[in-house]
Amino acid sequence: MRLKKILICLSLGVALLLAACGAQEETPEEGPVEGSNQNGDNEMDHADMDHSSSGEVPEGLEEAENPVYEVGSKAIITEAHMPGMEDVEATVVGAYNTVVYTVSYTPTDGGERVEDHKWVIHEEIEEAGDEPFQPGDEVTLNASHMEGMNGATAEIDSVEQTTVYMVDFTTKDGEEIKNHKWVVESELAPIE
Repeated sequence: MRLKKILICLSLGVALLLAACGAQEETPEEGPVEGSNQNGDNEMDHADMDHSSSGEVPEGLEEAENPVYEVGSKAIITEAHMPGMEDVEATVVGAYNTVVYTVSYTPTDGGERVEDHKWVIHEEIEEAGDEPFQPGDEVTLNASHMEGMNGATAEIDSVEQTTVYMVDFTTKDGEEIKNHKWVVESELAPIE
């Protein structure tokens, strides 16, 4: 009887050990989960971002009169919204005055919650009026920068009045990106 109890305990121990090992093997090792922030420095993964667009802009978006980077000019992108984007040359294809937001939301397709997504402009928010939203406000997104973004309920994380740019560039690994939305002025640097 005692031997039977020992065998049962041993069998349960082995089963738990195997279950724990199996759970570890199922964890992806390719990198962060979509929309997660595993690098600890408040940058997010934009791997599922639709980097190119048609170039259409939301109704009511005002073209910048005297942008720092004129349409047709070149600049260096200083921020990485996606792998291979930082420190590459970009051509400005649009410059607009607006309010930009970082937002956090749960995608409509059931994906992982996205924290601090950069950038959504005022004209890409369903409830947009004359006044900017404030941090903590809940809004509905009318943007398709990432899968599951359009129609998602989001929380405003930060607000900034600035010039935003639509840019064309080629990533460091050779992917050609057309009409990328959006890069803010502080994420561009002049070519020296």
